[in-house]
Parts: sequence; structure tokens; C-alpha cells
Amino acid sequence: PSDPGPGAETGAVTGSGQEGEPEIKPPVLNPQAQKEGPEREGMVEEVEGEEGLPPAAKLPRLGNGEEVPSVVLPALEGGTDEIGIALTSDPRAPEDPGSLPEGVDSGRDPSPAPAENGQSREPPDAEEERGSGTECISEEQQGYSLGFEFSQNPQMLTGAWAEYASTPENYLKGCKWAPDGTCILTNSADNVLRVYNLPPELYSQEWDLLPEMSPVLRMAEGDTIYDYCWYPLMSSLDPDTCFIASSSRDNPIHIWDAFYGDLRATFRPYNHLDELTAAHSLCFTPDGAQLFCGFDKMVRVFETSRPGRECEKRPTLVKKQGQSGIISCLAFSPMQPVYACGSYSRTVGLYSLEEGIPIAVLTGHQGGVTHLLFSPEGNLLYTGGRKDPEILCWDLREPGRVLFSLRRTVATNQRIYFDLDP
Repeated sequence: PSDPGPGAETGAVTGSGQEGEPEIKPPVLNPQAQKEGPEREGMVEEVEGEEGLPPAAKLPRLGNGEEVPSVVLPALEGGTDEIGIALTSDPRAPEDPGSLPEGVDSGRDPSPAPAENGQSREPPDAEEERGSGTECISEEQQGYSLGFEFSQNPQMLTGAWAEYASTPENYLKGCKWAPDGTCILTNSADNVLRVYNLPPELYSQEWDLLPEMSPVLRMAEGDTIYDYCWYPLMSSLDPDTCFIASSSRDNPIHIWDAFYGDLRATFRPYNHLDELTAAHSLCFTPDGAQLFCGFDKMVRVFETSRPGRECEKRPTLVKKQGQSGIISCLAFSPMQPVYACGSYSRTVGLYSLEEGIPIAVLTGHQGGVTHLLFSPEGNLLYTGGRKDPEILCWDLREPGRVLFSLRRTVATNQRIYFDLDP
């Protein structure tokens, strides 16, 4: 999935969200609260109504069931006018545990030379420094060797095509799984967010009977969508946790009800001229209590339970020291009180969660950073940029150098996502 970024011009779909809209009742953000009475009707009722179906769509693991971390690289360079759900085989570790898969460089020089004529950024003597492969890999690094299983093509299960074919030149710009795994959120060039329920047949593994998916919710933004994200504690069994944050050009930050499709709240950031300004990136804290938003040389922090304009401002560049440029993406460590900010200035910044104190600024990308992802244990950070042929992996216990890089094809300014196998 791809996103042309904040500078792209796309067709607009008129929607709510202008500054003059009335205040909306804040969402209830206490997932632990016990609720009494009948459940509200909503989009998850179709899934729960089937007898014997689990509350979340979890496909069985195939193969030998080994838990091997692997990076799933995107297969498409540009946009596509359809989404699909595919079943892949279970990744397996390579036969030689000390070797790295093709495309992984474990001996990267910490100060890479600039690219020339499209060639690799490795210095001329990089091959000599790397040696014969496993000699320069410590036992600790061998534990992070990535295993891939590409001998079998993914099996297409179902998808959605007709939904995007009705609008000329419409294409997908991204899709994100709900935290509970029961539905999918998509963004497309018509500036509409769509929510898809997983087909009930997936739960019973009736692979041959899957119909084409159709959205159960459509949420139209008024202009180009910059970013969107799920509430991290979202559960379809608790409607009060089912909501989505989105940011679009010349609009406040919207909180959408992912159960009914209504607009539930707005967060309104203003600049130093008291003009409404749009956030370029969004990310909830892991506990969902705060919403972090990226701006030009600035991160603003809103309390999720208190919509409005009140926020904490955290500059990323102070007295020409720190991280410059538009903060294009955000990610939180799952284990440590640390968050990362990617910038279009080709840097990645690490900050303390409590006060936003700068910890480190990482450099090495050829293009503006567009996606960040922490490993499940929080020690590794994967970063990718636009027009940058590498996904860089940083060991945060030694953040001054690149642990290894993964080659990929990214020839445009589109936002290309990547993900880790759980």
C-alpha cells in the first residue's frame, strides 16, 4: 500500500470536519469498565451472530509453527485499485542459523557514503570489512537473523475490487488491521476511509466460499488524508473502544466511530498565528491515553479523553539543535518509555515518552522517512524512506550504527508501508 504524501493533489470528497462544526461528545475511553444491558447493534454483530465464531479473526499457523520474526516486504511499487486478503505459509529459519537472508547486510559501515548514479551507498572497502559473512556477526546478532519462506506464493482468499472501480483513477493508499484483528481499515485516493469486516467463512476456514468483501462503513474526509490510525485498545466486543483518528489537509483531527461511522470528536491544533493547521502524522500511545501528532519541527500531544484545542507542544528543533523538517511518522516502543519520530529531513529521532527529552538523532536514509516500526521486544527499530531502496534496522542499545539493511524497490515519493510477522 502506498500514500503519495502531504504534497500530492487528489480529488476531494465533501465531508464533515470543517472548523465550524459543533462540539461532539467525547468518546468513553475506559475499556476495563464493565457494561450492563444489551449490546449495541453495530458492524461486529454480523461476525458475532455466527455460531461458534471466535471474537477475533485469527488464522491458524501453518507448517511447523515456529515463531521466527521476518519482514514482509511490499510487492507493489505504486498504488492499486483493490485490496486482498492472502494466506501465506509460515516463515522458517534458514538452515544455517548464522547466515542472514539475501538482501540483509549485517556489517554496514556506520557512516555510509552518498549514493552515486543509483549505486549502493556502501564504501568501496565495505566488502572487505564485512569479511565472509558470519565472522562479523556476534552471537547476540545471530539471534536476530531473519528467516524467509518464499518457496510458495501467497494464496488469494478474497478482496474488494468493485468498491474502488466506481470512481475514475481511484486507488488504494494504505490498509491497516484493527488491533483485535476482526476488520480492516483502508484509505484511498477518493479521501474516504472504509472499514471491512472479515468474511465469516474465514473463521471456519472455508477458503473456497469467500465472497468479495464490501465495506460496512465509509467515512469521508474533506481533502487529502495525511494519516490515520486505530485506537490501540480497540475491541469489537466493546463499542466504546472502536474508533479511528484521521488527519486531512485544512481540517482538524477527526475521531471516527468505527462501530457506526459517526464523527465523535475533534482535536484542533493551531499555529502561532492562531490558524488551524493539519497534522501530518498520528499515533496513539500504547495505553491509548494520549494522541501524538506530527507537525513541522513540532510534536503536539493531546489527551484522548479531552477533545478540543488544548495540547502539549514538544519542539523537535531548539536553537538549531535536534530534528528538523516535518514529522512524517511516529511509533512507540512496546517495552520502553520511548517513542520515535521520522522526518522528511531524512532523520529519525528518539525521545523520552514522559517529557519528550531528545535521546538520539539517527541519520542514514536517502529520502524522507515515511514509516517506523519497533520490534516486539522493543530493542530494534526498522525505518524506511521515500525514494530510498533500504529498510534500515537500528539496535537501540547501540543506536550509533545501522545493525543491518534490507533492500527493496522504492522509486517514487509514495509512502510504502512494511510490517513484521508477529
